[in-house]
Amino acid sequence: MAAAADKARPKTSPKSIKFLFGGLAGMGATVFVQPLDLVKNRMQLSGQGSKAREYKTSFHALASILRNEGISGIYTGLSAGLLRQATYTTTRLGIYTVLFERMSKADGTPPNFFMKALIGMTAGATGAFVGTPAEVALIRMTADGRLPPDQRRGYTNVFNALIRITREEGVTTMWRGCIPTMARAVVVNAAQLASYSQSKQALLDSGYFGDDILCHFCASMISGLVTTAASMPVDIVKTRIQNMRMIDGKPEYRNGLEVLVKVIRNEGFFSLWKGFTPYYARLGPHTVLTFIFLEQMNKFYKIYFLDS
Repeated sequence: MAAAADKARPKTSPKSIKFLFGGLAGMGATVFVQPLDLVKNRMQLSGQGSKAREYKTSFHALASILRNEGISGIYTGLSAGLLRQATYTTTRLGIYTVLFERMSKADGTPPNFFMKALIGMTAGATGAFVGTPAEVALIRMTADGRLPPDQRRGYTNVFNALIRITREEGVTTMWRGCIPTMARAVVVNAAQLASYSQSKQALLDSGYFGDDILCHFCASMISGLVTTAASMPVDIVKTRIQNMRMIDGKPEYRNGLEVLVKVIRNEGFFSLWKGFTPYYARLGPHTVLTFIFLEQMNKFYKIYFLDS
């Protein structure tokens, strides 16, 4: 009976390949959207505390970065962004794929929607924990250019950042903001999965779309709008905590709640959605590009290794 069930299951790539392809797909997508991540982080840190906002809009931020830091400046922190994908996305997509297959029935029937959501949130939270050190390095590297020269941390690359953070601030600093990072991943995965499947089904039901890349792109952009609105307050907490300095031996913020209170009191309620445009512009395309790269790698692996 077990042998029959095994035969019924379609052949899939080994778990190590699933993890590898997941990370490579995320890294490929990051190369295209890193400038948007940079702008989003700068916007979230603009006007921190009682300071005047450095950037009026996302376009003003982008123009300012290009003017002051050059073309290469918009790719500041790329090494940290790639390491983040190599850790976070590899873990997240790898765990999601493994759990998805394990929860599928012997005949290949996928798990129900609520199980998919639970799998997505579990995979996202685990991936976020693994990826937090790279996330801390990314936030600090992308934030550096907005500071006066004498206050910049001056990390040369992500490995230099991780070594210096460990040496200067202790190894636990690499997991600073871990809780809001994991909370953001849970919110993103839950909102993304629910809104993507709903919007995709609505587009297919309209009769104007087929199940192709155009439909996937449109569904991703709709999903990105919902996910951005839901996750940005958690994201700004994460960004502020990971970039904070010690003042007279004490951290700027004690916890995420204090960040929320200070942002609302000093900068206004809607400041929780600062950087909305680049965050949204990044989320949809990054999702589409990640899954396009992933599908292509799986397709070629199947052709050359499973079907040969």
